[in-house]
Amino acid sequence: MIFAIINFISLIVACLLMGYLYILSIQPVKRAKKHGEKAWKDCKRFRSIGGLFELITMVNLILWIWFPLPIVNTWIISSNIWVGIIIGLCIAIPCCIMLYLGIKAAGSETLSPSKDTEMYSGIYRYIRHPQSVGEFPLFVALSFALNSWFLIIISSILIVVYFPIMIYYEEKDLIERFGDKYREYRKNTGAIFPKLRK
Repeated sequence: MIFAIINFISLIVACLLMGYLYILSIQPVKRAKKHGEKAWKDCKRFRSIGGLFELITMVNLILWIWFPLPIVNTWIISSNIWVGIIIGLCIAIPCCIMLYLGIKAAGSETLSPSKDTEMYSGIYRYIRHPQSVGEFPLFVALSFALNSWFLIIISSILIVVYFPIMIYYEEKDLIERFGDKYREYRKNTGAIFPKLRK
């Protein structure tokens, strides 16, 4: 029981720190106004540490197999674990493709924000946040594979609460960075779904 509680607390804390550090990492222009050129390196460091907390979050989810909270341990998707695994794969495969396309188009900007980076091409011509669209549902996919409605709820809350906050802060910084070019891009391109009409 004590390990289950520790694992759950670690999961929540890691999620919060991951989100907080990533939000810091996507605001290099804002930070540069206060901290100068070193802000760009700071954002790279924030993103790396945020990635570490994302890994810890994933590990905590996997540890749920052995250390579930007893009060919600009965919230299973199906007595046949393959049901959750198949649903998880159906979510994970297109998300991994989307994540790959986003990383490929963003290049080094994925891990290291740079003021020399131009606006992206590739999948970014259709949606503005392909990496996040690919990445965050992977938590839900893993939760399905772990056969836990409780973890699905936690992962879904993470997406519903965090995603709009992340979009708000990132796009605010991108407008400062690219100006009218980004405003026009935002008019013509959907945030998480392609716009049918431009």
